[in-house]
Amino acid sequence: MDNLIVDAKSIVKTYDTGSLRVAALRGVDLMVSRGEMVAIMGPSGCGKTTLLNCLSGLDEIDAGQVIVEGQVIHNLHDDDRSDYRAKRMGFVFQLYNLLPVLSAVENVEMPLLVSGVKASQARRQSMEFLDRVGLADRSEHKPSQLSGGQRQRVTIARALVNKPAIVWADEPTGDLDSESSQEIMDLMTELNHDSGETFIIVTHSDEVGSLANRIVRMRDGLVTDDGISAS
Repeated sequence: MDNLIVDAKSIVKTYDTGSLRVAALRGVDLMVSRGEMVAIMGPSGCGKTTLLNCLSGLDEIDAGQVIVEGQVIHNLHDDDRSDYRAKRMGFVFQLYNLLPVLSAVENVEMPLLVSGVKASQARRQSMEFLDRVGLADRSEHKPSQLSGGQRQRVTIARALVNKPAIVWADEPTGDLDSESSQEIMDLMTELNHDSGETFIIVTHSDEVGSLANRIVRMRDGLVTDDGISAS
């Protein structure tokens, strides 16, 4: 594949509870090109979320190698890895992970402030991205004052505000009704097309998967179809 942004080789991840060892990933290979929107699908417990967490550096791996933008993620020290994630990655989760005491714009600007961006610039950039997701008029509302779809729009604005190279999304429509789900996926597809960010999305939804450039299918900790040969 040309212009790789993610190159994962033989990823192994085992969870050890003390009395039980669970092989979550059993030698996974995955390549993603810059600008792709990739859906990772499969039955519950097959390793989808574990793979996303390992690729993004949120979880450690037991064996293999993950290269993102030429960086061997798991060779970075913890602080360097956190800094890299803050500057080059965005995250969208099913349950939003918004801070309830902060307004929409304050939630969106957090990654910028953590990265050392001046407060005035962070506020301008955050308002720009709230406008892009259609919520500029809700900038001062706290999460409890927003609908589920609006909260997920805030989450997407926060994921994109640092203009990341790659956005990781774990069941981004899992807590939404069908109308809100369609709106969120339309928005993510539009942003992918307009801005060229790479999206890697874990989902159970066939509707979400159908909007991706390709579908990677998993079962029992392995990739059973990387979606390339069928494309």
